[in-house]
Formats: sequence, structure tokens, C-alpha cells
Amino acid sequence: MPLVLDSPAFAPEHAIPAVYTCDGENLSPPLAWHDAPAGTRSFALIVDDPDAPSGTFRHWAIYNVAADATGLAAGVERGPAGQGLGHGVNDFDHARYDGPCPPKGHGVHHYHFRLLALDVERLSLPGDASVVRVADAARGHVLAEAQLIGTYAR
Repeated sequence: MPLVLDSPAFAPEHAIPAVYTCDGENLSPPLAWHDAPAGTRSFALIVDDPDAPSGTFRHWAIYNVAADATGLAAGVERGPAGQGLGHGVNDFDHARYDGPCPPKGHGVHHYHFRLLALDVERLSLPGDASVVRVADAARGHVLAEAQLIGTYAR
């Protein structure tokens, strides 16, 4: 079976609740996954918005998630990296999750949550690595990828 990513907070292609956006508490939503492939040694998660007016806007990267993890709780690691988890610096210039915050009146945006099952235990990156750099470092180590898309409009 393929790797599957979902959330108890929103269904695929449905609205992300405001609590997980800049209009609410800006918490990362709870996520769950299953059916990681054999050989998975860690996970990375990348969240971006390809509908942003200036091109893809990167909201979050979290990496070095343990291979035995089956999800992330809501509000995971709002601050700097800790407990071995790494956070990429997003396009808000923060090393944390920053939720959907599209321009008012810009219509529905689609937020892509991409879970990567990796064949390495750790991505060795500096604390100021960007989300793009996290994705680039993971690229050669991806065993499987799952995607969950949520929407949001203001």
C-alpha cells in the first residue's frame, strides 16, 4: 500500500479550520500517516501554497521526524527546533509553522502538505536552512511521498 497522509482536522480538498491559520491560533494541524515503506528511517514534512500571488509560498518544513512516528500533534514545535526535530525557515522568515494567510479577496488557496519517507535517519542542515533547502536535501533520499491538500480563503 502507498504511504497515506491525513488529518482529523480537515478532509482532503476541504477548508482548513481557522485555528490553524493566521486568522486563528496559527497552530500546525494534527496530522496522521500510515503505510510507510520498508527502509524508512525518518520523515520530513513540507507545506506550501502554490496559489500565492508571487509564486509558491513556503509555510513549513519539519524534518528528522522519527521513523516510528505515525503523526504530529496539533501545535507541534511552534518555536525553534527542539527534541531533534529540525524546522526550515519559511517565507515569513520563521523557523516554525505559519499557517494559511492568503491576501484578503484573493480567492481559495490550496495548501499542499507533503510527507516524505526518507532513507536517512537525519538531514544534517544548519538551523537557518530554508524550506527549499530542506526539500533539496531530502530529494535524493525519498522512498515515498504522500500529499494532503487543504484549502483556505480570506
